[in-house]
Amino acid sequence: MADFSELDRIDRRLLGLLSKDARTSNKELAAAVGLSPSACHERVKQLMQSKALRGFHADVDPRALGIQIRAVIFVRLSRHNKALIDPFREHTRALCEVLDVFYVAGSHDMLLHVAVSDVEHLRRLVNNDLATHEAVGHLETSLVFEHHRSAQLPDYAS
Repeated sequence: MADFSELDRIDRRLLGLLSKDARTSNKELAAAVGLSPSACHERVKQLMQSKALRGFHADVDPRALGIQIRAVIFVRLSRHNKALIDPFREHTRALCEVLDVFYVAGSHDMLLHVAVSDVEHLRRLVNNDLATHEAVGHLETSLVFEHHRSAQLPDYAS
């Protein structure tokens, strides 16, 4: 696990601003945190090198890519052992339909957020790519009617 204890108020402010709008210019970032543009650029570079800033992302409307259905698939594993969990996790990460993989505690072991073109695509994904894996004991699928992602992470480090 990464240690981000060295991040100061300015670093956390830069992360917050970029998580809200990754297209914020370096000049705007510098003004917002009270640094020169060159010092700000160095800070952002260091945040990327430390992996505190993992990337920049575009918010694309799924329908523009032919995605008509999103779902959450709840997975209960057949057995809890590393020899099954790790390969299943890697298997799901390799599937282009899988947007997010959550390894969780509770009545299910993993949650998969998936995006597919239609109901038949979802059926094939569940039946052919997931249910047949030896790690799977039980699957449950819920359709996503609406999705809202917060644009900015809360800062609990301050």
